[in-house]
Amino acid sequence: MGGYLVNTFGCQMNRADSEYISSLLAGAGLRRVTTVDEASIMVVNACVVRQSAEDRAVSKVRLAEGLKLRKPDLKIILTGCMVSGDNMLRLKVKFPYVDLFLKPQDWEGLKQWMSSEGLEAREAFPVASVSSFLPIISGCDNFCSYCIVPYRRGREKSVPVEEVLAKAKALVDKGAKEIVLLGQNVNSYGHDLNPPTDLAHLLERLSRIDGLLRIRFLTNHPKDVSPHLVKAIAALPRICEYLSLPFQSGDDEILKLMRRGYTSRQYLALVESIRQAIPDISLSTDVIVGFPGENRSGFSHTLDLIKKIRFDTVHVASYSPREGTWSARNLPDDVQEKGERRREVEKVQKGIQQDINLSLLGKEMEILVEGRKKEKWWGRTRGGKLTFFPSDEDEEGKLVEVRVTAASPWSLQGERC
Repeated sequence: MGGYLVNTFGCQMNRADSEYISSLLAGAGLRRVTTVDEASIMVVNACVVRQSAEDRAVSKVRLAEGLKLRKPDLKIILTGCMVSGDNMLRLKVKFPYVDLFLKPQDWEGLKQWMSSEGLEAREAFPVASVSSFLPIISGCDNFCSYCIVPYRRGREKSVPVEEVLAKAKALVDKGAKEIVLLGQNVNSYGHDLNPPTDLAHLLERLSRIDGLLRIRFLTNHPKDVSPHLVKAIAALPRICEYLSLPFQSGDDEILKLMRRGYTSRQYLALVESIRQAIPDISLSTDVIVGFPGENRSGFSHTLDLIKKIRFDTVHVASYSPREGTWSARNLPDDVQEKGERRREVEKVQKGIQQDINLSLLGKEMEILVEGRKKEKWWGRTRGGKLTFFPSDEDEEGKLVEVRVTAASPWSLQGERC
């Protein structure tokens, strides 16, 4: 029996896709391995949203050329947002040793290739973990000026409600306690279905599944956060008080160039309405620094917004021009201080996270235990905070109460109540 090795770069959607690829390969009788020496199939699931992610993926693919010289029978699959219909020929010229170029979620293409290799491509839903990903919508219709996703994953396409429910029930039957719904723009779910629906309705249906303890979803676009959705988060006990809500820039001129569809004032008003409805909400966001035309004043507006809102988590990245996007075609990559600005955001946010986490000292938090690291169990609060605690019992998959005894910007330490 051969082995397969999957290398995943980028977002949770890529991780979910890798889980499905793994399930098909395992269903064909291959075993998952950890080194290429054991592998007969090597998968590289690549991300090109940022230059750094693309560079890491390309490095892994180039490494495969030498591996193939040593192991001529090794099959190499390149997938993820690096692969699209319009760049397939260029990729084949660049990486002639790759056996299959697979567009994101082209499962029929993968099954056909497996069949040609003598592998039976049986449907095999990924094995569940305590917290399991479930993609519910792929693609994106927003076409933000900097983003390559719509060009690589296509327009938005929602998974039908009953199919989502069936997959969620299957995950719970296999041991999942929490399901994380995924989409490039998850809160636009359902508008393309017949009849149309929305994410709030789906959350209501999912909340009825016996054995499902928690539900999360990401990533959201601010313009698509409806009052119906906020009301559902507030009213449904199984929906975690956590929202991923990228604002990208605090400067209105930059937001206009980014084609985000809202102003900083509108974003602030949205956050205020969410916090009024859900006082304990934990907010995560994404920020891009160094976008073309961002001067010091514009950057200061971003810092001001971070300080005013006080997010629980901020993911910050330097602007990276992506070939084929509107900003790469029309705007000069003219900001020299990207690294300095990224580090400044990280420093400010580190202080905010430290303050927020220190405020939790002595409090009891509900933790869903996902595993064990370095003699301690670990899990997350309903607000998504990583928490560690000691216990001699088998705690995996349990909801436990933990009293916080120590806090850093990145995690909490506690003791079981």
